[in-house]
Amino acid sequence: MESTRPRTTVDEGAREPAATRRPTEPLWRDALGRCLRRLRFDRGETLVETARRAGVSPQYLSEMERGVKEPSSEMIAAVAGALDVSLGDLTLAVATSLLAAPAVTAPAGATCKAAYALAA
Repeated sequence: MESTRPRTTVDEGAREPAATRRPTEPLWRDALGRCLRRLRFDRGETLVETARRAGVSPQYLSEMERGVKEPSSEMIAAVAGALDVSLGDLTLAVATSLLAAPAVTAPAGATCKAAYALAA
């Protein structure tokens, strides 16, 4: 005779209740995308204009700005150059926006605390 126990997937059994789950930290690619879009808007440029100067397709730049792509450092440098910003300044802007995220989403581990202290 077969068991009448309902089937569950591995994920269903391992899920934590929503109230006990830790909030997720913002992703680097999302923060990068927001910074790139803000810089492009500040210059009054279209995706096509910036993408052409960076040597990427407008679709790819749009995906970078929306945080869909995990771009290589070469792609990030190309877009930064097209926006007349140094890679260092762009990296600092992204890192600053991540540090400004709500404190409840930031990890509290010793390694992260040391990294935040070094960044300050």
